[in-house]
Amino acid sequence: MQGVLSGFAVIAVVIGAGYLIGRRGYLGRQGHEVLTKLAFHVASPALLFTILAEADLSLVFSGRLLVTALSTAAVAGVFVAVGAAHGWGVGRTTIGALCSSYVNSGNLGIPIAVYVLGDASLVAPVLLFQLVGVTPVALTILDLATAGEKQPLGRRLLTPLRNPVALGSLAGVVVSASGIGIPGPVMDPLTLIGNMAVPAVLLAFGISLRGSSLPLRGGERGTVLLAVALKSVGQPAVAWVLAVTVFGLRGAQLLDVVVTSALPAAQNIFTYASRYRVGETLAREAILLSVPVLVVVAALLG
Repeated sequence: MQGVLSGFAVIAVVIGAGYLIGRRGYLGRQGHEVLTKLAFHVASPALLFTILAEADLSLVFSGRLLVTALSTAAVAGVFVAVGAAHGWGVGRTTIGALCSSYVNSGNLGIPIAVYVLGDASLVAPVLLFQLVGVTPVALTILDLATAGEKQPLGRRLLTPLRNPVALGSLAGVVVSASGIGIPGPVMDPLTLIGNMAVPAVLLAFGISLRGSSLPLRGGERGTVLLAVALKSVGQPAVAWVLAVTVFGLRGAQLLDVVVTSALPAAQNIFTYASRYRVGETLAREAILLSVPVLVVVAALLG
């Protein structure tokens, strides 16, 4: 429990620093936009490349990952269905689906895996699945949704190859699958640049809180509540049902998939929302409100 709260505390402090930076105007009016662009176009691609280039891709095909993949698809599908029925638009619905299903498997998932589950490697399948499968698809949809209807077919088909986050992920997968060793003089600078990603995302998130209203006070109340309910209650519940009834998981394996499914929505969803200028309020509020549930889960488990 102490380790989980420590992980939350570190993130809260960095977000708080971002809020103070925004309040004092240290980075000017474009500070949030600059950090978002830095994270999206430079730091995140480098981070994803360095992670995936040295990853064991066999973890992607583990049995427990199937539970995560199916529960992710289930809750995201519910949000997409509701969004389509209410005409929320492709971009906004995509951001909401991510808020409903995309877990914070990195800066929160790793410490929680260590202190609650006792093994940091248990979060690796979820991390790889999201980086390799979910992120490229979601960003391609956002690219196509915001590019306009007159985009040529050939350009649409090449959309994933123009997205820096998707490119970084795909390049890392290729390197890992090929077994090519990246020399230190090449990997070290990429690692250094990649280390900026998480702080930049959290600081940008903190800056965005400056001047924003309290959660659930604006017009996004219904969509935010739906995303939070699906992420915090729906996804772990679906994961538990699938794990028990379909895959026959028990004990530690069951605990692993339920806890990882209960992780809050990832902060980088807000980076994507800011980059594409769609669903920013939805992403910000859903991320904030999905955190307390995991604290309760950690307290019960601790």
